[in-house]
Amino acid sequence: METLPLEGGGKRVGVRGLTGVARRLRKYSTDTEQHLWRHLRDRQIEGFKFRRQQPVGRCVVDFMNLEKKVVVELDGGQHALDPGDKTRDEWPRGEGYKVLRFWDNQVFSNLGGVLENIRDALLTPHPDPLPQGERGNNF
Repeated sequence: METLPLEGGGKRVGVRGLTGVARRLRKYSTDTEQHLWRHLRDRQIEGFKFRRQQPVGRCVVDFMNLEKKVVVELDGGQHALDPGDKTRDEWPRGEGYKVLRFWDNQVFSNLGGVLENIRDALLTPHPDPLPQGERGNNF
């Protein structure tokens, strides 16, 4: 997940500026992101649509499903000791999103298990659904 400030030599990027950040992240995606995306795109998991490098709040998440409010984050070695990951997860979780984190090596060594965890999250009912009148996408 990418958060502010990151771009322009430490300048704060407004929330609207995240669209440009997301585009660049899609253009320069990692091998791991490309590998997982081949299995998430085109509604391959139970017909659920995923977006990649999607702005959410004040950050950009690797993958997300809006319908079931599932966020998937891939973590390389740089995340091993990064306390910022917990902070970046707080906003989506506070908005009712399930945040799944996988190590890059899991995607390559146990892709079936990763996809099964994602599938389970999509098919598990939300623990606290919003009342009928309050449903909707804020993105």
